[in-house]
Amino acid sequence: MSQFTEDHWDIEISAKNEIFSLKLKDVWQYRDLLLLLVRRDFVAFYKQTILGPLWFFIQPIITTVTYTLVFSNLAGIPTDGVPAPLFYLAGITLWNYFSDCITKTSTVFKDNSAMFGKVYFPRLIMPLSVVLSNLVRFGVQFILFVLVLIYYDFKGLSITPNLSALLFPLLILMVAIQGLGLGMIVSAVTTKYRDLAFVVTFGVPLLMYATPVIYPLSVALAKYPKYAGIIKYNPITGILETFRYGFFGKGSFSWELLGYSCSMTIMLFLLGTFIFNRVEKTFVDTI
Repeated sequence: MSQFTEDHWDIEISAKNEIFSLKLKDVWQYRDLLLLLVRRDFVAFYKQTILGPLWFFIQPIITTVTYTLVFSNLAGIPTDGVPAPLFYLAGITLWNYFSDCITKTSTVFKDNSAMFGKVYFPRLIMPLSVVLSNLVRFGVQFILFVLVLIYYDFKGLSITPNLSALLFPLLILMVAIQGLGLGMIVSAVTTKYRDLAFVVTFGVPLLMYATPVIYPLSVALAKYPKYAGIIKYNPITGILETFRYGFFGKGSFSWELLGYSCSMTIMLFLLGTFIFNRVEKTFVDTI
């Protein structure tokens, strides 16, 4: 009499997936690959450069100086009583993380297409590695922001961080989840429609002007009421205003606005998960 034994598999690959499943168990099993991709993105970007990781500091410094000269000195845009370099540096630091998560995931599957036909791994690892590698860059630039904040504090300027600064981990998590959600949408759609990558390339920098990066929300609401709704209900606006209010003690902070940003973050993440899972099984055939 023959006996049958049940096979036990470490990973089961199937074309049928739950629409909101991220297969986090599989991602955890492939965490070494995830860390390797993060390290690759971090190292390869500055490989064969003279200054290397110093570009982490040079890029935001040059951008801050430019914004200060153009928008503060020439255009005369107020900064809610915060020194212009510090105001712009805060916006640049947070916005760069958000924008890089979107733009760099727009072509992540096309750029790594050679890997997909050779070995199986959870496809989520690709956009997730972009979000994590950019988080490393954000951490370095945040250190620069803190140093500039300490400098102005020693100069005796009235900058008083408050308890809202304790929301900082939540704010960064929200930015990361928004970036991952939008990144999954973009990366999934661009596997079939390559034109979207070009739209993202020039569209994301334009989106910055609908976000209070170079101006405070209070100025937008007072001077441009016609466009105030677009700016106020931009999902990243509540996060950015809370970030500035927590560290500067000045700005347009409200729990309602932050709650809206949190709700939109969850919705974008769920939408990204849904689209990603619907397209995932045809990635190899279309890229």
